[in-house]
Amino acid sequence: SVAIVGDILHSRVARSNMLALQALGCPDIRVIGPKTLLPVGVEQYGVKVYTDLNEGLKDVDVVIMLRLQRERMTGGLLPSEGEFYRLFGLTTARLAA
Repeated sequence: SVAIVGDILHSRVARSNMLALQALGCPDIRVIGPKTLLPVGVEQYGVKVYTDLNEGLKDVDVVIMLRLQRERMTGGLLPSEGEFYRLFGLTTARLAA
């Protein structure tokens, strides 16, 4: 299973990875991020959507972390970068869980 975490909405890499992983036959592709950074209809790519990092990482084999693409953001999509890291930052504790 593969989890793609972060700014899915603004990432071209995320969409490319979802399509490539499907083409390679990956049976479990997950996208994880806050609702404001998940594109509407992302499920059409055959992925499971999570807004809770701990839940989405459960039993995952590979994690792809995406950066926040501030240059593409408009408006208040996030309360703060610190809050984003608190909820979606990858830590050793989260990997161990």
